[in-house]
Amino acid sequence: MLLAVAEAGVAVGVPAQIERAVRIEGCRGRRRASLGRAVRFARAQASSCSGDGDEARRAEMRKSLSRSWRTNAQGGAGAPGLTYKDAGVDIDAGAELVRRIAAMTPGIGGFGGLFPFGDSYLVAGTDGVGTKLKLAFDLDIHDTIGIDLVAMSVNDIITSGAKPMFFLDYFATSRLDVDQAEQVIKGIVEGCKQSDCALLGGETAEMPDFYAEGEYDLSGFAVGSVKKDALIDGKNIKVGDQIIGLASSGVHSNGFSLVRRVLARSGATLFDALPGAEATTIGEALLAPTVIYVKQVLDIISKGGVKGIAHITGGGFTDNIPRVFPSGLGAHVKVGVWDVPPIFKWLQKAGGVEEAEMFRTFNMGIGMILVVSPQVAEEIVLTNSNACLLGHVVEGDGVTYGK
Repeated sequence: MLLAVAEAGVAVGVPAQIERAVRIEGCRGRRRASLGRAVRFARAQASSCSGDGDEARRAEMRKSLSRSWRTNAQGGAGAPGLTYKDAGVDIDAGAELVRRIAAMTPGIGGFGGLFPFGDSYLVAGTDGVGTKLKLAFDLDIHDTIGIDLVAMSVNDIITSGAKPMFFLDYFATSRLDVDQAEQVIKGIVEGCKQSDCALLGGETAEMPDFYAEGEYDLSGFAVGSVKKDALIDGKNIKVGDQIIGLASSGVHSNGFSLVRRVLARSGATLFDALPGAEATTIGEALLAPTVIYVKQVLDIISKGGVKGIAHITGGGFTDNIPRVFPSGLGAHVKVGVWDVPPIFKWLQKAGGVEEAEMFRTFNMGIGMILVVSPQVAEEIVLTNSNACLLGHVVEGDGVTYGK
């Protein structure tokens, strides 16, 4: 996503989208999973931050996160760990492209594009769902992927403090399946409701022979607005400011090229029970829709003290958090102060993925971070069940991980 922007950040909320979680009912003749079970699982993941969880849980989390797993599909040791680049996605190449575009068009590179409009900025964002679509095709479930589509754009533009106003979609397929498309649009409508923005319309493109039979691609476009004097751009962040994390519902909509490579290596299926959450299938955990943080984040912003927001998408903690910091400042993240959802533990173990790669590819259970003044940090954590004190701002660059 290449967006003209002031270095901004992210926000959070855990809306009713969790109620829609994931439904895997009679998928292509395979076993049926409970929607209620999926809802409970997604709710648990999206409320997994705890500002003062017991020390035994934290110790166990630190222990599990410090491991570098080396397992092959049969569980043996010695197989080389998978990386996002192995799966075909080169984060460094993407960053280099952004750098080159920014050289041609200064201001490009943040989470949302800013356009001056009177005493306000219009803030625009665009994104897709990525190869998470492949799982929707495999499971033949299409009524939640539209929530993901809306989430990826609106969660970007709220990092500037902007309230989303409207959304448009682009739906492209080889041959239009009206029932399938209706399910996709149903999810988009739900996402817009959760974002309190209007669905103005979109484009449906039927392109014979361009996509595989039964498959489609999606893009979304959101526009919001923020008063110029209320813009959140990270410029006032300083050493000692606190970093608040808002829980995700799982993998959200990034890293699925690596997810699918891990699935292939592990020999597991989307219908197998997820280790550590046996009442949930791997497919349910992976297809859980992205949390839309709009209402929650805007509410937190309205109370003051928020200096920067970062949406944790492709690039994970490592690449996204620094995007909101002034030069010379970095983040120290306290590993173990939040519950990492079981799906990430399984992906790390089954794929032999190194810890550093996990934190640069996935959100690890935190979908948004807010950089706030120390005076408001405790109140935010106490009044938001999905929030935790994740770390603090330090001198330096990038992100360091520790206790």
